[in-house]
Amino acid sequence: MPSHLSADRPAARPPGRGTVDALVSQTRRLKGEVDAVRRDTPAGTADPRERRRRALYDLALRQLDELGRNLTQLRDDPLPAPRRGSVLGRVGSAEWDLLTDEVRWSGELYRILGRDPAAAPLTLDELPSLVFEEDRPRLTAMVTDCLVDARPIDGEFRVVRPGGGVRTVHMMGEPVLGADGSTASMWAVLRDVSELRGCRRTVGETRDSLHRQRHAAARTEHRLAVGLQEAVLPTWHGPLRLPRTGPGTLDLAASRLPATAHARIGGDWYDALELPDGTTLLGVGELTGHGVGAASGRAMLLDALRGMAMTGTAPGPLLACLSRLLDATAAQPALGSAACLRYRPGTRSLQWARAGHPAPLLFRGGTGRVLEAPDGVLLGAVPGACYGQAEETLEAGDVLLLRTGTASVHRLLGLAPRFAAARTAQDCVRAVAEEFGGRERDDAACVLVARVTPQAP
Repeated sequence: MPSHLSADRPAARPPGRGTVDALVSQTRRLKGEVDAVRRDTPAGTADPRERRRRALYDLALRQLDELGRNLTQLRDDPLPAPRRGSVLGRVGSAEWDLLTDEVRWSGELYRILGRDPAAAPLTLDELPSLVFEEDRPRLTAMVTDCLVDARPIDGEFRVVRPGGGVRTVHMMGEPVLGADGSTASMWAVLRDVSELRGCRRTVGETRDSLHRQRHAAARTEHRLAVGLQEAVLPTWHGPLRLPRTGPGTLDLAASRLPATAHARIGGDWYDALELPDGTTLLGVGELTGHGVGAASGRAMLLDALRGMAMTGTAPGPLLACLSRLLDATAAQPALGSAACLRYRPGTRSLQWARAGHPAPLLFRGGTGRVLEAPDGVLLGAVPGACYGQAEETLEAGDVLLLRTGTASVHRLLGLAPRFAAARTAQDCVRAVAEEFGGRERDDAACVLVARVTPQAP
């Protein structure tokens, strides 16, 4: 017999490819023979010995699979890079004979538990001495249930190896009953699942970390969207009248009806602006999407709306320009709706257009109606879309209501008596908020009220 390698002798050269090929072939042949014998072992039998035998065949097949993969890697890459052990872990087996007190352990079980192979295997009473103190009651309960109540064993515990290392072991086993029905022995298959549990723990920690990062990113996005919203949408403190001088001015008020606490910031908006020629621009609208994208798109539309309105562009052509702008500049397909109105205080005339948006409501003398709407598709829906215009002559005391969202028109028109009794536009907005503000909604909504005053303040 050739002697063992020593420090003063060179190591043998790695086996050639042909030798490893032969080992791969032998492993495959052996696996086929084991599988053939396994198929002759009845599956689903109630006999514990047969179930144990089949489990050991399954274990042998898994080990041969692992051996085949390792030999194939050695053949294809004679000097493979070091790698960690299989995530499936090592598997060992044991049997405790209660009649003869004989204990049999496989060699792999010694390695799993960190025991000297020359030492005697531990009895069931001695086995807990290797187990992590907090896990001993679990192991004791599993073994007791198996021996006393003939229950299968299926559980995990941590093993303290010599030197302080801790491994996680999964144990499966069953009792073997004697002729009189009492437990004669117990067998078990033990698998080192430390790497597997470590991977799961790492995955769980990574998942939790990603969840925290997404939550933090969502909070940051929400703050940015709120900041953009507050920077873009007009905030009116106290009564606002436009134009600021002259007869037939508009008393204006607006409000946002907030969404539920966890809803994302949407793209709804409202605006009122005094123009250089003494007219007043009114507008409301919505942009698809949520978060920073919708808020930034809303800022772009409002800037364009105000800029074109200052040049004297009429509502219909103005919406056509907004539609082309949205179609040309949106990083992702986006649609918007809007209603744009231009009010001339000298004649109290109203010129307006809409892009797929609900028509304004006009309240007069305690009743309300929906203004007859001109044609107009959603912004960004049709390239080169044109938008019709409509005209309306207002009277002193008239109330115009523009809104976003899905509030019931019937319920809004039902507020006509309260609008007739209101002294200011803010009173009208308060009535809308009281009617609709208490219900849950997925998205926020805007309401803009303009009341025609009989004369300048």
